[in-house]
Amino acid sequence: MNYHSWLKRLIYLCLRFREHVSLDTILFSGLKDRTLSGDYRMTDDERLLFPSEEWLAKYREILNASKAYEDAAHDWEGDFVFEIEADETLDETVRFYMDLWHGKCRGARMAGPDEVAEFTYSGPAKNWRLLFAKKIDPIKGLMQRKFRLGKGNDMGKIMRYTKAAAELVEATTKVPTRFPDE
Repeated sequence: MNYHSWLKRLIYLCLRFREHVSLDTILFSGLKDRTLSGDYRMTDDERLLFPSEEWLAKYREILNASKAYEDAAHDWEGDFVFEIEADETLDETVRFYMDLWHGKCRGARMAGPDEVAEFTYSGPAKNWRLLFAKKIDPIKGLMQRKFRLGKGNDMGKIMRYTKAAAELVEATTKVPTRFPDE
C-alpha cells in the first residue's frame, strides 16, 4: 500500500468511526509542517464487496488483530457458516465459513450450499446491513427472528458468548464495505 492510499484509508477510518478527531490536528511523520483538511469518502474501488473472498480476508485480519475479541472469545471453540439470504438487495443466497478458535479466526472462506459447521447463522441481506451498522444486535436479532441459528445449534453456548458476538460485529465496522446494491 503506497503512502497516498494509506493516508486516504486513515482519513476514512477517522470519519467512518465518527471519532471526534479533527483532521486538521492529525500530523504525520514526513508531513511535519502540513495538516489535512476536508472530507473524504472511500470510492467504490477502495471498498470491498460484501460478501467476497477479499472482504473475508480483510475481516479475518481485523478480527485477529482485535484484543477485545480475543479476550471475549478466549475459550470459544467452534466454527460458523454465515448465510446471507437473497432479498430485494441481493440476487442470490451466499454463505461464508469461519473457523473461530480461542479468540482467533483460523480460517475464513466463501462456502458452498452443502458446507456444514457447528453453527449456522442466517438472515436476509438487508438485516446483515443493519447488523453491520450496529442497528441490530447479533443476539437480540436471534430473539427478534431477524436472524436464525441452524437446526440443532446450541443456543446456550451462543448465549455464553454474547460479548464475543458483539466484538465480531464490531470488527465488521472496520472493514471498508460495499454492498451489492450500492
